[in-house]
Amino acid sequence: MATVRKREGKKGVSYQIRASCGYDSRGKQIVRSETWRPAPGMTPAQIKRELERRKVALETQELTISGAVKFEDFAERWFKEVGEHTLRANTLDSMRRRAARVYQGIGHIRLDKLTALHIQSLINNLQEEGINKTTGGGLAPSTIRGYMAFISTVLTYAAKIGVISSNPCSRVTLPASKHKEKEVYTIQEAQQLLDSLQGAPTVWRVFFTLAIYGGFRRGELLGLEWPDIDLEGQTISIRRTSNYTKSKGMYTDTTKTVGSQRTVKMPLEVISLLRSWKAEQAQQRLILGQQWGAGDRVFTSDEGKAVATSSPREWLSRHCKRTGQRCLGIHVFRHLNASLLITGGADVRTVSAMLGHSNTSTTLDLYAHTFQEAQARASEAVADLLQAKAK
Repeated sequence: MATVRKREGKKGVSYQIRASCGYDSRGKQIVRSETWRPAPGMTPAQIKRELERRKVALETQELTISGAVKFEDFAERWFKEVGEHTLRANTLDSMRRRAARVYQGIGHIRLDKLTALHIQSLINNLQEEGINKTTGGGLAPSTIRGYMAFISTVLTYAAKIGVISSNPCSRVTLPASKHKEKEVYTIQEAQQLLDSLQGAPTVWRVFFTLAIYGGFRRGELLGLEWPDIDLEGQTISIRRTSNYTKSKGMYTDTTKTVGSQRTVKMPLEVISLLRSWKAEQAQQRLILGQQWGAGDRVFTSDEGKAVATSSPREWLSRHCKRTGQRCLGIHVFRHLNASLLITGGADVRTVSAMLGHSNTSTTLDLYAHTFQEAQARASEAVADLLQAKAK
């Protein structure tokens, strides 16, 4: 809200315009002001119009102020003006977590003084022993790249609106990524896990069966609702996800990308299991009555609540410990599904569609080695056939 004060002095009439423009990252009110003196001969109506124009300009002034603003203050402004309006909640939450450590390193430095050397020093510090409180070593290269992504995103915005001339992150050297082959269950292990689920609660039998057969993401499974499942047509449609952040708690969101919305055909044995679970859940819903709070969600607790995002991993860990099996997490079932599809002869477009990737390039990047192995086996099969004919 802008205010105007008229002043009369030896030099004539002037107007002081002040505008309150919110608060900075430390809670201090941001106030912009200017003094304007009308030109000789201006009429009262002209003065009024010019004052209104200047009030609006002051209230909506872009941060094209000098780069004297500190990185932390500018980053907080970026969160409010850009991040909160464009990023998914879980992405925003992860950037918020990274911000605290970044502010410790470079938050006090003015943007016009921030150099590639400052950022390089922070990146180097993140690799030092003891930084990772869990392992006692440095942060993983992939984690460091996450910090760098936050810094670069903020500085790219600063360059875009003219606060700085260029983004210094382009001159920073990041640690090399350590390529590590994804651990995946073998077909025998997957079958062993499915067999071991026979005596498990139906909700978990259904969850992990769908994870293996459909390659669905955890959030996609937890976001499933019964109208998404066509038991007669034997299909499952992915339309939403269920996620969690510290700031929002559990919430329902759109799929990761538009391409993630898809319909997948399921074999009869999976559909039969879904029928059993639906009947079992309906009985529990009838018992709880108005206490049922999960709506049409497929995966619910005995208390009628939607399953928490951490519950599948926690249950699987306990189950594998009881049965003596490897526990590789939830996402590994997605990789298993992709490997099974590729090994079975599915082309890249089919695999990409099944997994809900926006582009086939993503599928090729993630599973290049698996595709290469499948192609090698296909070449060997052709060679064997040709040699057999030659004989």
